[in-house]
Amino acid sequence: MEPIQNYRRVVPEFVEIADRVWVARYEWMDVNVTAIGSDRGLVVVDTHGSTAAGRNVLSDLDRLGLGPVAHVVNSHWHWDHTFGNAAFREVSLDVPIHAHTEAARSLTDQGQRIKERFTESPDDPHGAEVAETEMVIPNQTFADKCALDLGDRVLELMFPGRGHTSGDIVARLMDAEVLVAGDLVEESAKPWIGMDSWPLEWPATLEVMLDMMTEHTLVIPGHGSTVDRAFVQAQRDEVSEIVETVLTLAGLGVPADRAVADGEWPWEADFRIRNAVSRGYEALESARKAEQD
Repeated sequence: MEPIQNYRRVVPEFVEIADRVWVARYEWMDVNVTAIGSDRGLVVVDTHGSTAAGRNVLSDLDRLGLGPVAHVVNSHWHWDHTFGNAAFREVSLDVPIHAHTEAARSLTDQGQRIKERFTESPDDPHGAEVAETEMVIPNQTFADKCALDLGDRVLELMFPGRGHTSGDIVARLMDAEVLVAGDLVEESAKPWIGMDSWPLEWPATLEVMLDMMTEHTLVIPGHGSTVDRAFVQAQRDEVSEIVETVLTLAGLGVPADRAVADGEWPWEADFRIRNAVSRGYEALESARKAEQD
């Protein structure tokens, strides 16, 4: 099946992109929510950015009549993928929420700070709903991989390595040739390299993911339309070019505050490049100190 493009709607709706795999692309944050059907209920990957947004996701799923939600998966800790967790717990107190151990830790440590940031932005149209959101931390965590037995199919959850955050996971459904990539892959914008990202390790993480794919694999990014293996390969190459530039500049002794201006980058030199330089130089300095100890 070819990648499904343009499934964005003014009123979001879940579109079946593979056998019992539905994706809804929401206008707010252009975030994707994935639903996977099975004999034992639905698995929902990512829950959107507030309790209210999570309730909207559940309402959209209810209209499809796909049955109850049996599992929730958070691809990583960021608020636009996890703050809807409480809505799913409103429906079922027992629904397990799966995530990497580092994602659960980061959400515990950083979630309240994110809520306060929205509280301090009274003009944000979603500020109130985010500020009012109850934090629900994933209760089923793992460090490497786990498998969800769904009766007639198995969903593999795997940690391919650090990249967008320290706790990104991917969900692979072998029988449908689908990989849910979270924000390790983005289609609607260049990947978000933040101050909690690991840019020097990101290319190797994408290489692990590429080894999981065939030319027929559909990849669901955290934001944007579905893509294929070739798209992920191209994104890996761009991130690799950024890493090589950081390593070259650091090796030449170019200070961090000059590196962005001095480097030749595959992307516009915006906050992503600035953060890649900052985080890259930090990692190199940490490695140097570790060698000296």
